[in-house]
Amino acid sequence: MSVGAPADGLVPASATDSAAEKRPGSRIHWELLGRPWVSAVISAVVHALAVILLAIITIHIRQGLGEISLVAVTDSPGRVETAAEDLILESRDTTDELVNPRWDSSSSQRDVADLLEVTADQTTAPAADALVTETGSLPIDPLRSYSRPTGGGLDGRSPEKRAQLAGEAGGTPQSEEAVERGLRWIAAHQSPDGGWTFDLKKSYCAGLCANAGTEASTTAATGLALLPFLGAGYTHTQGEHRETVRKGLYYLLRRGRTTPEGLDLRQGTMYAQGIAAIALCEAYAMTHDEALRDPAQSAIRFIQAAQDRRGGGWRYAPGEPGDTTVTGWQWMALKSGQLAGLAVSRSTLYAADRFLDSVQSDGGAQYGYLTPESRRATTAVGLLCRMYGGWTRGHPALARGVSNLSTWGPSPVDIYYNYYATQVLRHWGGSDWKSWNRSMRDYLVATQAVQGHENGSWYFDDEHSRVGGRLYTTAMAVMILEVYYRYLPLYGEEVFPPF
Repeated sequence: MSVGAPADGLVPASATDSAAEKRPGSRIHWELLGRPWVSAVISAVVHALAVILLAIITIHIRQGLGEISLVAVTDSPGRVETAAEDLILESRDTTDELVNPRWDSSSSQRDVADLLEVTADQTTAPAADALVTETGSLPIDPLRSYSRPTGGGLDGRSPEKRAQLAGEAGGTPQSEEAVERGLRWIAAHQSPDGGWTFDLKKSYCAGLCANAGTEASTTAATGLALLPFLGAGYTHTQGEHRETVRKGLYYLLRRGRTTPEGLDLRQGTMYAQGIAAIALCEAYAMTHDEALRDPAQSAIRFIQAAQDRRGGGWRYAPGEPGDTTVTGWQWMALKSGQLAGLAVSRSTLYAADRFLDSVQSDGGAQYGYLTPESRRATTAVGLLCRMYGGWTRGHPALARGVSNLSTWGPSPVDIYYNYYATQVLRHWGGSDWKSWNRSMRDYLVATQAVQGHENGSWYFDDEHSRVGGRLYTTAMAVMILEVYYRYLPLYGEEVFPPF
């Protein structure tokens, strides 16, 4: 535009009048606009559009999480409207940084209720270099079909099923009592704001228990503390621990940060994202509380967006090339989302399968951390992911991998390895499972603390335990002892009836 020329679209009035006189019908148009009834119609249309727009951007959902009611507001951060005024909520952490340049770390921390703006059927689009399409149109190995196996549900967590499955699958009255004592210890170490911390010196415990952890993420601690309650059938709507669970879920919702990619629950680590997402998905699946549906779906969306699109795995920050341990938690979160009926992109699962291919050895019987160099814990993680990814019980590599775990046996200190390997053997069943279960179950019952403030807890000293501390080891031990009913078996007659 030249200097001194009128701005685009701005024309002198005289020029407009002259042009209007030369255009047939233009005077009729202007005369119509000047009539009162035409102005009234235009005004009515404008006001109707404004009302519709307000109805779209102001969303109310049914009351959930007890007395908690979430209301979405688009224009300002706002606050959660809640009757739970007895909760003392921490300020949200804004210090963690996102390393992927396509992420905006300055996104405003709007109220968690803003998640309701995210529709449940939104999923992350597949990367341009993905090897398969969303519909899975390329040939897929039938041994790795995602349609099988179809077990692994949460139906065993009801009081009746829990007692039945524990008795049938190898639990004992002593192991069930150990579960309840462990849950009481975890509940006693919940902070007044509803969350948990790995550093017990900062918790209600105030250092009365030894072996405090060092990991700073309270969302990881809270998600991990909630999982054993959910695994035993306790939710925020039923059971003696319902208030403990309700406060914990509410804490996760208040600590989450809304981003364009979904609900960020990390507080610095993708471990926390996966663990907290599992807790939200399982709580929603078990209660169908609509207050949890959108946050759970949004947490899944964040996991999908954070995937390394080329390698298919996950690590500490979004977009980083993956490692097997972080990937394992995200994988289980995605499967929990599927069990809850949430939208999970198949391209995300296919890409994660490619990552497992990159760290496997012996044809998929063993797995490494960043490379195919095998480790026991990562082998257990990889095999469990393969089971949930669709490997049938007849897959040769799966059979060899289970044989390796059975030969290695439970570890006296590596509770992380024990946690994943126990699930693999439980799904596998047979004599390998019976032998493993007998050793693992009796060892945990015998090593549970019975005195003082530590009564009901566990601690095993290894590299993971020194980070997560006594809260981590106790939560993992309880979930191992819940293995009989926490997830239904992936393989068996109840999953694949005989022909």
